[in-house]
Amino acid sequence: MESFNLADDLQNNQSICEKTIAFNWYAKDLYRALCNNQWRKSEVMPLLRDERWGCSWRFAGGIVADIRQEGDYMDWYCSGSEGTVTKEIEKDLLAAGWELVK
Repeated sequence: MESFNLADDLQNNQSICEKTIAFNWYAKDLYRALCNNQWRKSEVMPLLRDERWGCSWRFAGGIVADIRQEGDYMDWYCSGSEGTVTKEIEKDLLAAGWELVK
């Protein structure tokens, strides 16, 4: 059974990585979108199996820090508005093959 990992997909997505590195506001928005939310790979089997991906706030901060290759999770942890998903982040993650589970 194939397992899908949003963290890996984010770190391998050139467009998302470039925006995360270039724009502090985008990095904050990405962190917030990963917190308190569940995401699903936009494919048939994950939908049928109701497979979801979610992470802790600490892990979300670590993803952003790793993409930016600076600091650590504490630079993003508890920065506010956790769980908020902006239209741009939702659009970018959808383009990367992930949808927000509502």
